[in-house]
Amino acid sequence: MEEMLAMSGLNDILCKIKDGERLSIDDGARLYRSSDLLAVGYLANLVRERINGNNAYFIYNQHINYSNICTNLCKFCAFGKDASSPLAYEMSIADIRKKVEDRLDEPITEIHMVGGIHPELPFSYYLDALSVIKEVRPDVHIQAFTCVEIAHLAGLAGLSVADTLRELTAAGLGSIPGGGAEVFSPRIRAKTCEKKLSGEGWLEVAKTAHRQGIRSNATMLYGHIETIEERLEHMDMLRQAQDETGGFMTFIPLAFHPKNTEMADLSRSSGIEDLKNIAVARCFLDNFPHVKAYWVMIGIKLAQVGLSFGADDIDGTVKEEIITHMAGAETEQAQARRELVRIIREAGRTPIERDTLFNVIKTY
Repeated sequence: MEEMLAMSGLNDILCKIKDGERLSIDDGARLYRSSDLLAVGYLANLVRERINGNNAYFIYNQHINYSNICTNLCKFCAFGKDASSPLAYEMSIADIRKKVEDRLDEPITEIHMVGGIHPELPFSYYLDALSVIKEVRPDVHIQAFTCVEIAHLAGLAGLSVADTLRELTAAGLGSIPGGGAEVFSPRIRAKTCEKKLSGEGWLEVAKTAHRQGIRSNATMLYGHIETIEERLEHMDMLRQAQDETGGFMTFIPLAFHPKNTEMADLSRSSGIEDLKNIAVARCFLDNFPHVKAYWVMIGIKLAQVGLSFGADDIDGTVKEEIITHMAGAETEQAQARRELVRIIREAGRTPIERDTLFNVIKTY
């Protein structure tokens, strides 16, 4: 394999990885542009096994998307709708309660809750949503509200982001999901999501949360109009933020799904591109503990392969994913625990059921 790396012109990157030396943006670009997918995967697997050994993680979780009404209406999003749209919806607090109650017979450890930037829901709604989940399932960990939503909630409450996070935590917030990061490039945001919180604003919310002991994830939406350099600049900004706070748990590359969006003329990413984004992220983000192959976005089979291309986590049971499926995802909306264990074992990895903060619940 190392002879193959030499032939691929990646031997110097292999030396850096073996020595634990940080890769440069130029190194990352060479990995992206390499035609030798297996060589790139080999390098990512070295990092993956050094950090996480043979472990592959999953979680028993439930998704709740409280509303798709959104003022941002990003061009790459099929989920967000104007309030006047016949497809718009919003859940009442009673609806959220019922969603949780409907799955009380399942051993769910995490409820993942996000929605659109709603123009009318008051700040109290979000506190009540957290509180009712905790009332029904006191032991569940709530991972809720992207950094974009939190900045919006701070505006609603008339509070600083730090004080808003204190209010949310008191109501039951446990950690923050990684959505809304998209690509930090001002060029990309101006063309695709001009109303959305800036990349710098997203990072500042995340770092504020980390300083208060709230962990979070980070994402990158790839496969639309971004360049390789913009992807790497995005990851470099995340890496610098992680150097500063250490609060990110997992990096999640998200494959763009164009169906039903304003960018529907674009093609979906290829399997090779999906695997490269996982692999390059694992090599480049040396200070991130985990990299996820999100099966909802890329499918179970490719997520399984991703476990040999740098990923050590495949997310979880999910239980009713809406956002990606509105953009044409053809994957299942949920997976059984036994199925996740099976596909991890087939990939030659040790299946580990985790909680949100990567505490081990059971090793299979």
